[in-house]
Amino acid sequence: MQVQPAAPRRFDRIAISSVLGSPESPSVWSAAPYNLANALERLGVSVIRVDSGLSRIELGLLALRYAAAGHGIPPSTEAVLRSPAARQITARRLAGKLRGSDVDGIIHTGTLDIGATPDNGSLRHYLYCDDDWTFSLPNRPDAHRYGSASVRTFARHDRTALANVDHVFTFSRCLRDHFSGNFGLPPERVSAVGCGMGNIEPYAGGKDYANGRILFVAKHMFVQKGGLLLLEAFRLARQTRPDLRLSIIGDRRSRRFAAGQDGVEVHDRLSWPELQEMYRNAALLVQPMLNDPWGQVFIEALVSRTPVLGLRRNGLPEIVENGRHGFLVDQPDPRQIARSMLDALRRPDRLAEMGLSGQRHVLGNYTWDLVARRIAYGSTPANRIVNPASSTSHCKPDRTIPCPTASH
Repeated sequence: MQVQPAAPRRFDRIAISSVLGSPESPSVWSAAPYNLANALERLGVSVIRVDSGLSRIELGLLALRYAAAGHGIPPSTEAVLRSPAARQITARRLAGKLRGSDVDGIIHTGTLDIGATPDNGSLRHYLYCDDDWTFSLPNRPDAHRYGSASVRTFARHDRTALANVDHVFTFSRCLRDHFSGNFGLPPERVSAVGCGMGNIEPYAGGKDYANGRILFVAKHMFVQKGGLLLLEAFRLARQTRPDLRLSIIGDRRSRRFAAGQDGVEVHDRLSWPELQEMYRNAALLVQPMLNDPWGQVFIEALVSRTPVLGLRRNGLPEIVENGRHGFLVDQPDPRQIARSMLDALRRPDRLAEMGLSGQRHVLGNYTWDLVARRIAYGSTPANRIVNPASSTSHCKPDRTIPCPTASH
């Protein structure tokens, strides 16, 4: 192991943009732009926050244009935002809002407002992201709703956007390797910098790991985050352990999925303190996400000393260090998940050890101040220890649908 020296700062004045809303709001993209901007300012960087998104009227008109182009009715707002016309508008809007500013560059929180052609070179463009279209497509439950023409178009424009970015910062090593392997980006242009914690505070109190309490957190996208898969697995596991209890944190639509199932309670509209208490009371977070590229809930659970259980795909293997702080299931099969749940809950002492090691891992690696330093300085912060053996991605995503090839 070795201590990395300090590196010169990449920028002193930076803009952070989002097509999902203003980075000034903690409700945009799980507060990632909001927290990153604040952390950069704590480093002495001047930050301009830019909302490059579209109005409802614009989205409606672009949806009509999407259909008129032969792609059919847009299956989601995301499809509209990924269309070439929407990208042109958001890129121009961002450029217009920054005209006359003295920023050194832009951190785009997604590819959707990156121009199709390079600017005059006065600004450096950076991308901070947790996902990519071709990375997520194989495991998307709604993949069948996107026509082949749309898939090729989205991938082609992402490739163009990436060509105009000076450096890509990813949440996960898994996504970093995807950009290098699938898009041919040189390793020196892609860095895995992680993410920080949300509003859930570290927990140091007592926990009952023998209480059989299981937690699932999906404020939206219940199916995509593995809700239906978990409900079936929980029904099977409860045949062996009828004392198990499952708490689902969702929205009002989640109630219909769990209606009438024994041992299941659904909560919606919880405050942050109430959600924090749910994490602390749970013995295990079970979140068999079908297609979440990272999973902030895993970070929130581990900082609460609650081990996690999920699928061996995307970013989860590196969050739990390939099984040190949680349990990985190879396939999205309710029987496998039920067996893994029962095995995990059979050993409260092991859960306690995992909860403690997981919390230490999160506190040492996933803070917004660390992310900001990794982005601003381009290296591990001075005086932090780097273990070269931990730099390799262990992600093994389940690929059941072919990814679009480079020819797209």
